[in-house]
Amino acid sequence: MPTQRISFRLNGRPVTIETHPLKRLLDVLREDFGLTGTKEGCGEGECGACSAIVDDYLVNTCLLPVLQAEGSRISTIESVAENPTLQVIQQAFIEHGGAQCGICTPGMIMAAIHLLSHCPHPTLEQIREGLSGNLCRCTGYTKIFEAVEQASRRNE
Repeated sequence: MPTQRISFRLNGRPVTIETHPLKRLLDVLREDFGLTGTKEGCGEGECGACSAIVDDYLVNTCLLPVLQAEGSRISTIESVAENPTLQVIQQAFIEHGGAQCGICTPGMIMAAIHLLSHCPHPTLEQIREGLSGNLCRCTGYTKIFEAVEQASRRNE
């Protein structure tokens, strides 16, 4: 299969890559750009560990061929560290013990950022719904929900 030039904005910067158009966006992020914060959990779009924000949509990058990213804006967990206004959610995860093994944490944080950008003061039910595409096998979710709730209060 021939390669193709694909351009998009990655964490605020314009990038172009020559790659196979059906290569998963997850693999492009990790292998070609070295952004290993985005994790592969299941490879089937079930766990959310690979979540990133693409053009204001929370997506599972393990399901998205890189060709579909052409011309889009992509934000990964690495963009959070570069943007001080989003560090509130990271601090809340730390304070509430919302991260344990770390596999789900980047995807959970991206899902929380996406949720809070659309619903700055969510109810517990909205938090549960907003994070429902992300699985955690360590925390039992309560600490994660508390962290998102705290972050929403700090954003006031």
